[in-house]
Amino acid sequence: MSTVDTTSTAEGPAAARPKPKSQGGGFGRYLLIRFLLIFPTIFILVTVVFFLARTTGDPITAAQGGRLGPEQLAELRAAAGYDRPLIVQYFEYLGQLLTGNFGSTLTTNRPVIEVLLTYGPATFELVFYSLIVAFGVGIPLGLLAAYHRDKVQDAIYRVLAILWYAIPIFFAGLLLKLVFGVWLGWFPIAGRASVRSEIEMETLPNPTGLYTIDAILTGDPAVLMDVLSHAVLPAVALGLLTAGIFLRLVRTNVIGTLSTDYVDAARSRGVAESRLLRKHAYRPALIPIVTVIGLQIALLLAGAVLTETTFEWRGLGFILAEFLESRDFVAVQGIVVLLAVIVALTNFVVDIIAAFIDPRVRY
Repeated sequence: MSTVDTTSTAEGPAAARPKPKSQGGGFGRYLLIRFLLIFPTIFILVTVVFFLARTTGDPITAAQGGRLGPEQLAELRAAAGYDRPLIVQYFEYLGQLLTGNFGSTLTTNRPVIEVLLTYGPATFELVFYSLIVAFGVGIPLGLLAAYHRDKVQDAIYRVLAILWYAIPIFFAGLLLKLVFGVWLGWFPIAGRASVRSEIEMETLPNPTGLYTIDAILTGDPAVLMDVLSHAVLPAVALGLLTAGIFLRLVRTNVIGTLSTDYVDAARSRGVAESRLLRKHAYRPALIPIVTVIGLQIALLLAGAVLTETTFEWRGLGFILAEFLESRDFVAVQGIVVLLAVIVALTNFVVDIIAAFIDPRVRY
């Protein structure tokens, strides 16, 4: 009688069956890839900014041309190294960036890194407040639009989203200043704080440059209210731009979630539509919001140039406009490179958060 090889029978299918991938390994690989992508992204942006800044010639000639004679320009160009081949200047610039040296401004001979540290906190504060406005307006209205889908309220919210996204930021800022600053007198129309509050914050031992924190450190509620009131109109003007995007994203995803099988099953058991919206459709609709926050940070930083100029909010956008006007391309390069690094790092952090929220996000 022949015997059956039970070992090969039992082990054959098991050996052929693929082993499930570990979730931790998948996340680690995803994290590594996303981190490594930061470097080529920054490298490409730095390269593009460098060569675009050289399309009008060397920075010395661009900033001082017409003010100095040819001999003086030649001396300055030679002293700064701008008379060397462009490719040599490019690799030298990359080497400086790796050491944290962004160069010095041509108009004031001030280290660019000092400019970034001086004006950066103001832009960070404005972007933070703008995100609060975007979340506080876009997400609730997106939920309401989904709840009243295909009704008059839904149409109104969708039109508002389009208007907020399409209207130029400087025009929205001017309207807000006219209505709420001049006509109604509710909010200040320029600056980050009144002169009195700035003087009081400057007396702090170690001011941070973030006026909200500095105002809290003074212990004077009047200073804090003054700082917050100055931030309202700029934050609304810039935040509504992103609020329109969030509104449409939330509406679309909530409507899609409300059409899934498990929501239909809950609806068949008599669960109210408002409860379905809060308990079942709200959280899944936030996942796309998280994934696009990095892109919205880039949009807000770009919009900060016009917003800060309109409201005389002395941040990176405000000083960038001044450097562009004076054709100080060394300072412009430094500011743009810093903003590019911030956007790249923000996207990296957002990708990690999105991977934690939604396990399906993997490479």
